[in-house]
Amino acid sequence: MTHSGGKPAEAQGGVLYLVPTPLGNLRDITLRAMDILTGATVIAAEDTRRTGQLLKLLGLERAGRMVSYHEHNEARRSSELVAGLASGESVALVTNAGMPSISDPGYRLVRAAIESGARVEALPGASVVTAALAGSGLPTDRFAFLGFMPKKPGARGRFMTDAAVRVETVVFFESAERLGRTLAEASGHFGVEREAVVCRELSKLHEEFARGTLEELAARYGEKKPRGEITVLVAGKS
Repeated sequence: MTHSGGKPAEAQGGVLYLVPTPLGNLRDITLRAMDILTGATVIAAEDTRRTGQLLKLLGLERAGRMVSYHEHNEARRSSELVAGLASGESVALVTNAGMPSISDPGYRLVRAAIESGARVEALPGASVVTAALAGSGLPTDRFAFLGFMPKKPGARGRFMTDAAVRVETVVFFESAERLGRTLAEASGHFGVEREAVVCRELSKLHEEFARGTLEELAARYGEKKPRGEITVLVAGKS
């Protein structure tokens, strides 16, 4: 495949490519990502059906085979994929949306590939963390991404106690179902006047940035539960 503006980025044998996929808007795919997905020997996908649908919507015909790579088969599949890299295969790793290995499967494979001496290339592209941070209006010079908010009460309390004393902007994921309760709990740990932003459905039809204090946002989402994928940002301690 050749795209205007330069030569296609051909997939090279023995290289593991981390390929970001769109969060929602298909036009967020990069030209380089399209080239790699088309030419890779193997596409390792978190959900093969979803990735297959994405390729179809993008009008891409893959040259290689597709295999599953998710949290339940990471250990076994990583060794298989590293063996493929050693034999000269090119492997493109994708998750359901965004950057592989950032709160998604991929870390084990990257480590195993590096330890085997294989080359790893991370393509730039869609990431909900940086998109949320850039559009939040909160300080961006330093930030801490803390992954998913824990479900169990004790772990949640420790998570918030540790996050509340950080001086950088804090970013974490939470489910829509628990959002109101989480914001109410956070206001107790961070302080009711701490600035925060709730990002919902980034790059999708109903994208939303809700800004205010933790107390204000807790009241807003305590009354009406949102839908979709949620990213929460809280200003650092001044």
